[in-house]
Amino acid sequence: MNVDLSAAQWFKSSRSSGMKDCVEVAFLDKGAVGVRDNKNPTGPALIFAPTEWDAFAANINSGGLGC
Repeated sequence: MNVDLSAAQWFKSSRSSGMKDCVEVAFLDKGAVGVRDNKNPTGPALIFAPTEWDAFAANINSGGLGC
């Protein structure tokens, strides 16, 4: 999937409390979600399709990833 991220609005979780080692998330066109390392904002980003992001979030919320 090739997505233009130049206009993406990246944000960190409000629970990050100013920590340096965080991921940032951006909600993109057509329901896609971008995820990147905040220490490397010009580096690569993972792009999730809406159904992939929903499954990932549901897995985290159920404790499936040990989070």
